[in-house]
Amino acid sequence: MSAAAITEMTGKLLAALTQNKVPAVGFVNEKELYYHLGEVDQRIKALNMWLDAGLELGNHTFNHTSLNLAGLQEFEDSVIQGETVTRLLLEQHNKKLRYFRYPYLDTGRDLQTRREAEAFLVARGYRIAPVTLDAWDWNFAPVYEDALHRGDTALQQEVVSSYLSYHAEMFAYEEKLSKDLIGYEPKQILLLHANQLEADHIGELLDMMRKRGYRFITLEDALSDSAYSLPDTFVGEGGSGWIEHWAITRGQPPQGSPVFPPSIDERAKALPHPQF
Repeated sequence: MSAAAITEMTGKLLAALTQNKVPAVGFVNEKELYYHLGEVDQRIKALNMWLDAGLELGNHTFNHTSLNLAGLQEFEDSVIQGETVTRLLLEQHNKKLRYFRYPYLDTGRDLQTRREAEAFLVARGYRIAPVTLDAWDWNFAPVYEDALHRGDTALQQEVVSSYLSYHAEMFAYEEKLSKDLIGYEPKQILLLHANQLEADHIGELLDMMRKRGYRFITLEDALSDSAYSLPDTFVGEGGSGWIEHWAITRGQPPQGSPVFPPSIDERAKALPHPQF
């Protein structure tokens, strides 16, 4: 996306978040600031828009670096490189850089690496941002944007309907899984991405969530839930949500997760795919 398109998309997304009083945290890959060197200032402006709206920014590594694939040293370097601009912008708004989210939710392929990465992050002043609700909005997004560019309104409607339906299925699944596992629903943390699909339709998702009984709180408030102190020794080739972490730690691997819509998945695989 051009800087102009990013600015327009960001403005639309932030308008929906602020109108709905959603205290989101935007996790930044700073490499994207330099995608077009002539647009660096405009791309930094998009980050400032988050802070001007009263929201927060966090670190997502410089280059969306997977701890599982890169190894600990490269991961740590990417964390440090990825905080340069973000930290400065936060300081200019009298805020501190305090949250980190793992790219791909990859927390390490072995427990020693995971614990060393956690210790490194804590030493740099970070709190790790878990995820408990994730309906792969990033996989709907390229199909939606392709349909938008081609003026295919029928496909746009199909994507949006599927996006909402799959979120509802995932919410129901994670809500039940958490109740079965720990006896209650913790303060959930939803993973979404800044893209055109969310900019155009996040309001519908938020309405659906309210009908399910949700209200919107800060990440700090969510992390006050004692569930986030549960034993967690999850490691694996691929990342997953924290309710799954707790289940696997207890020796109760979850079963029956909703299947991502095959028609959307097939279309997405045929398109150039962003990395999130």
